[in-house]
Amino acid sequence: MNDSYTNTQVNIANLCKAMAHPARVSIVQHLLSQPDCICGDIVDELPLSQSTVSQHLKALKKVGLIQGTVSGPKVCYCINPVAWDEFSSMITPIFNEVETKLNCC
Repeated sequence: MNDSYTNTQVNIANLCKAMAHPARVSIVQHLLSQPDCICGDIVDELPLSQSTVSQHLKALKKVGLIQGTVSGPKVCYCINPVAWDEFSSMITPIFNEVETKLNCC
């Protein structure tokens, strides 16, 4: 990345990029709707193959938005609350700024 961007800007871009697919949004929504970690049933919730779902889970896990733990032959996934709080604290000011600017036009 260019040195002209702050670490926060780069982090926001990476997190948004990880969320920039409807399947990933669906995965996150599914995980948020569950009180516990979820194993293989994520595949049952999406009209995608196991390998495609695994690629999306990998992208979300890579940036830390979700976490996975091995439970026997399965991996259980859940939202990483610390990462979500950090993401929210980084992106909320941007939305608030946009709202302020839009209200003045």
